[in-house]
Amino acid sequence: MDTNQAAACGRHSHSPHGGRKIFIAGQVVLRISATAIAVAATCLMATSKQSTDFFGIPIRAEYSYSPAFVFFLYANGIASVISLVSLFLVFVGHNKGSKTRNYFFLFLLDLIVMALVMGAAAAATAIGYVGVYGNAHTGWMPICDHVGKFCHRVTASFICSYLVLFVYLILIVLSAYKSGQTQ
Repeated sequence: MDTNQAAACGRHSHSPHGGRKIFIAGQVVLRISATAIAVAATCLMATSKQSTDFFGIPIRAEYSYSPAFVFFLYANGIASVISLVSLFLVFVGHNKGSKTRNYFFLFLLDLIVMALVMGAAAAATAIGYVGVYGNAHTGWMPICDHVGKFCHRVTASFICSYLVLFVYLILIVLSAYKSGQTQ
């Protein structure tokens, strides 16, 4: 098929280097986004605390009172660091060695980070749900009516963390696609 026929069919001949540059630019943008959003989730959770009185009884809500929230904080912090490391690997790795192996390594790294953040976000969301709605069967009362500022910060942190999951899902799909291609 000549170039006119390829253009007529909607296919354009791109140089392999142009596609690789676009892929690397996409990786860089997504990894910077994941880093920034994970840092935001970490900072929001780390600064979520509030004290109030409820009928003369002091109530203090702080992320460190819940093991699930602490796990969430550390998981997002780890995701931030690994996102930066993987950003470095994208820059270094695209010029060296087997590109297929490098993309597969990034795929595995991204998969591990996504699993870590997903587990932490799920655990923290479950505790957050109890904070908002309570659990009548176990006698746990909702607290978000009394510590709204705390709950809003925690909710914003959850939203950021789920955005990190979405970005990592895209990165996993891209890395899996590239690792399956022969170079």
